[in-house]
Amino acid sequence: MIQPARAVLAVILVLFAVSSSPAQNALRSGEQLGRSSGDAGQGGRGGTWPFVPQRDAFRTEALFDLRSMNERVAGESGFVRLARDGNSFVRGDGPPLRFWAVTTGAQHDRSPAELAHHARFLAKRGVNLVRLHGHLESHDKSPRLTDPDSKAIDEAWRLVAAMKKEGIYTSISPYWAAELKHVPASWGIEGWPEGQSPQGLLFFNSRLQQAYRAWLRALLSPANPYTGIPLAKDPALAMIHIQNEDSLLFWTEQAIKGKQLELLGKNFGEWAKKRYGSIPAARRAWGGESMPEDDPSRGILGIHIVWQLTQNNSGGLKKRLDDQLHFFADTMHAFNADVARFLREDLGCRQLINAGNWRTADSIRLNDAERWSYTANEVLAVNTYYSPIHIGPDRGWRIDRGDQFENVSALLNPRAFPLNVRQVAGHPMMITETHWVPPLGYQSEAPFLTSAYQSLTGLDVVYWFTTGETEWSTQDRAAWDSASRAKWAIATPMMLGQFPAAALMFRRGDIAQGKPAVVEHRSLRQVFERVPPIIAEDPGYDPNRDLGDSARRSHLARGVDPLAYLVGPVQVVYGSDPPKTRVAELSRWINRRTQVVRADNGQLAWDYGRGLCTLRAPAAQGASGFLGKVGPIALGDLTIRCDNDYATILAVSLDGQPLARSARILVQVGTQARPTGWADHEAVFQADGGKQTVHGRQIDSTGTMPWAIVRTKATIQVRNPTLTKAIPLDPNGIPRGTCRVRRDPSGLELELPADALYVVLSAR
Repeated sequence: MIQPARAVLAVILVLFAVSSSPAQNALRSGEQLGRSSGDAGQGGRGGTWPFVPQRDAFRTEALFDLRSMNERVAGESGFVRLARDGNSFVRGDGPPLRFWAVTTGAQHDRSPAELAHHARFLAKRGVNLVRLHGHLESHDKSPRLTDPDSKAIDEAWRLVAAMKKEGIYTSISPYWAAELKHVPASWGIEGWPEGQSPQGLLFFNSRLQQAYRAWLRALLSPANPYTGIPLAKDPALAMIHIQNEDSLLFWTEQAIKGKQLELLGKNFGEWAKKRYGSIPAARRAWGGESMPEDDPSRGILGIHIVWQLTQNNSGGLKKRLDDQLHFFADTMHAFNADVARFLREDLGCRQLINAGNWRTADSIRLNDAERWSYTANEVLAVNTYYSPIHIGPDRGWRIDRGDQFENVSALLNPRAFPLNVRQVAGHPMMITETHWVPPLGYQSEAPFLTSAYQSLTGLDVVYWFTTGETEWSTQDRAAWDSASRAKWAIATPMMLGQFPAAALMFRRGDIAQGKPAVVEHRSLRQVFERVPPIIAEDPGYDPNRDLGDSARRSHLARGVDPLAYLVGPVQVVYGSDPPKTRVAELSRWINRRTQVVRADNGQLAWDYGRGLCTLRAPAAQGASGFLGKVGPIALGDLTIRCDNDYATILAVSLDGQPLARSARILVQVGTQARPTGWADHEAVFQADGGKQTVHGRQIDSTGTMPWAIVRTKATIQVRNPTLTKAIPLDPNGIPRGTCRVRRDPSGLELELPADALYVVLSAR
């Protein structure tokens, strides 16, 4: 196949930056979120109730408040560290530490009092880690290269101080090349267009690296005026993310041109000299394979576009491309290691470091090289969303009338589950951004599934993306900036409203971690020669960065069943001996005929044929999905009968005892929520350039606040003879009367209130 010209393909890359990123636009729009359809096919029977929460006063009579799970002050036990095996986190004084996390932008425009309230609000609902997704470069008209953004630094200092007081750790992501859309001429980045973001350059351009280090120094070295100590010395800052969503292995590599491409080629020449002794020797090793850009007299080797790395090559071209991949990975690994050295030795930082969180142009051929480059630092990460098709002019950040969308629960689409991640042995693994992205209407499943399968697989942190509200996304500021139209915020009743029980069972460790379903051992030679792994991740999808309308799937002709991710941890070991690879007998757990995957911990079952997931652990039991279609669901100590088409019902012990003996149980309920007046209708439309016909929906009205929540129609039985009463709660956990219950010698039965997210069952 003829290689497309770099200049031609670079034009395509303009599409990646046409609209602003999810992060930028979500924060700009105030973190409000749109909702999904409330028609008969989506909502269930019995109407809706309005979600109009009172401001949380943190009254002592609240029957749930997870603030006590946090430290009195974040970092009071010392810096967060790795466990002895390197796979998870421990507190400074040694006990295991699990994080329930969100990305927040509340520091941008909230007063000190509001920011303090925001921290307390999150802590009450189980959050003990927030991520600041920021940009430290100066936004002045003609800044010097090393000038930082003093406002962004002050915001970071304020956020760390506010969260610290509520026992919430912070991690900081200080650089995002895609957001840096204007590279000032005053920076002196030779030959780089002012109107093009510098994606890829940080890995090899020494001037940009000099600026980056100056920005970090300005953030981390001065005393934080709100705490009195520098962030570098503050254990409340748990992690530093080197950069967000940039790689030499993503399609944006193809936009590197001119002097910067020549610089990269000179670095490749130096790399080849070290490997082969000279550039002529390298070209001989490649069977004489050459490029017009090769200039041995100046020490320059041409750089093939990343598209070539995604192809089946042979002969000398394959060898050259394998070496180019090795060079790219070495370049990123060396940069990550150098930043760690700078942070540790020059600035005295003791925080854990995460290199990056991006994906590649080919998840089968390139992802392992990307992940290996992250192993220069302690913590690995990736961004991944559940994001069904959404088509509209502003789909990157907003939901509008006339938009078309696919409305499919992840429970019916397990291949798209965001937690299907290969974890690198010896390193904690995080998802630094996730969301069940609107206008999707099936969201109450998200915290339930994430908590359950995060526990099963040992995935260490999942950051929900994103919020900028003090409390909830419930305000309509203007037509363009309304809660019903925003896309990326999570402060909604079916997302943030489903945190408490999910956060509690994850942080307490109620669900057993499974045994590894797959442990693949890979030599680095396999990685750099692009040998396919035995199991891969499906590529994610971002409407602001990807061509087309939907995520692709990875196809391995003879690979391991991709449903293995729902059985137990899937791990990879780099620089190891491939014959050590082990795969569990997956047929014991995966039944393709019945379309059920059981977890090897014996506590989870995912029925993707009917759209149902069940949890059966001693202290946490529940179900999510199309409960109205499956009849009674018996889970050991909890039985659910539900007439809602779709719902999530979760019972978690508040005192840590098994449900059968607990004196206090939190029952959490989620159905579906849409803005009042939301309307949509069935629609058939084309996606991915006409390659896909979608039977979805089209929006007639995005509605207004308040949220209208589908009324619950469900009954539960709890086999616990000590329970005597059921207390419905408001969204802040405050009792509002009691529910009528039926008791017998074995336990308690009640019809769940139609208009409450929470009920506490009590023995007193």
